[in-house]
Order: sequence, then structure tokens, then C-alpha cells
Amino acid sequence: MNTPIHVAVLGASGRMGSEAVKAINNAEDLRLAATVGSADPMEKMLDGDASVIVDLTTPEASKKHVQFAIEHGLHAVVGTSGWDEMALVPVRKQLEDHPDVGVLIAPNFALGSVLASAFAAKAARYFESAEIVELHHPNKLDAPSGTAVRTAELIAAERRRAGLNQSPDATLHELPGARGADVQGVRVHAVRSRGLVAHQEVIFGAEGEQLTIRHDSFDRASFMPGVLLGIRNVVNRPGLTYGLDGYLDLD
Repeated sequence: MNTPIHVAVLGASGRMGSEAVKAINNAEDLRLAATVGSADPMEKMLDGDASVIVDLTTPEASKKHVQFAIEHGLHAVVGTSGWDEMALVPVRKQLEDHPDVGVLIAPNFALGSVLASAFAAKAARYFESAEIVELHHPNKLDAPSGTAVRTAELIAAERRRAGLNQSPDATLHELPGARGADVQGVRVHAVRSRGLVAHQEVIFGAEGEQLTIRHDSFDRASFMPGVLLGIRNVVNRPGLTYGLDGYLDLD
């Protein structure tokens, strides 16, 4: 039997963190080395000979955790929202001095969500209109969600490659925000409501037809297969990978 991977979970007392702790404890090839709370010093992630950290904290704390992990040669799997291209720049720079360290930053760990975004990117070149509606619980700190931003970026890239113009829109007058956020030309609308967990619709339109690609996470347990996939792969994937699709064979 191979030596198990020792994992430290940051944000272990949160909803996602507690699910991650449970999933790691139930995995024969993984060992829970440490649990780190918001009041604990970052040095605690070095307990138990951890080689991988799983960060499920807050956008502000997450960036410090990743920096600390790289400095100490720990691989990092990050599911915290709030990472954008600007925040990724110092991570890439720091990894140049630590070429053996792997970092995975994933806007979403639900495999169905990752596949839905990939399918949306495939469909994007065939439709004149494309918009995204994302729906989450009211405790979510960022809007639009990292998943929606990532999906919009993938769609926008495919539309540019196909030479498509922006989606048609004759709006001249609007209340601020009524047409959603503009992410590289793709409109993204955010809903926050009690009772939701994580949901996303990508709506494509062409003359006489519409295609909707929707994914729903009803329980945070849906994210755990992706978290475990990330832990098992990050140790052999040096450098920065943004998006769990980077670990999947999605062409």
C-alpha cells in the first residue's frame, strides 16, 4: 500500500471544512494531519507532517495561507472564493522559486459544475446570445461567484476564437446592476436567497431556439469528490493550476 498523503484542513470548523475533514477521514489513502481554525496560527498547518493543505477559509486569509504553504514546501488545494487574475500573479511568481510545489485553485469542486462549465464553453461558439445566472445561499461573501466568473471567461474565450460579437442588447436605460456584471462581454446575474446552496444556469440563445445548461449542488458533500481528486493530484502537478478542469481530461 502506498504511503498515505497527510493533509491539513484550514477552515475545518466551517461547513465546507467539516465536510472535507469527514471525506479525508473516510479515504484510505489520506490522513488528516491537522485542522486549523481562524484563530489558530498558520504554523499549525505544519503539524502532523502535512504535505498538502486544503484551504476553505476567507478570501483575505486564503492568500496568506497559500503564500505560507509555498514558503514551507507544502502543496495547496484552494476552494476559497475571491481569487482573480491579479491575485494569481504573486502565486505564479513565488512558485518560480519553489518549482516542486503544486497549487490548485478551484472556483468549484463539484465535478458536475466543472463539466457544465466545460460544456458551456463548447457550446459558446454556436449561439448569438450568452448569459449566466448564478444562485447561492445568502452567506456567500462574493458576487458573482468564482464559478460564474470562470464560466464567463471560458465562454468569452471561445466566442473570441469564433469571431463572435457581443450578445445583442438594445438596452439604453437601466437601474444600476439590472443587466448584471459584465465579465469579458458575458453578462452574469447573481441571486442570493435562503434555502439555496450553489446553482448555475448558462443560457444560450439563437434565432428560434434556446439552450440552457444548469448545474445544482444541493449539499456540500457534492464538492468532496473534487476536493479529494485535487489532493491526490496536486502532489504530482507542480506549478499553478486554476480550475479543477485542469486535472480532468476535457480536451
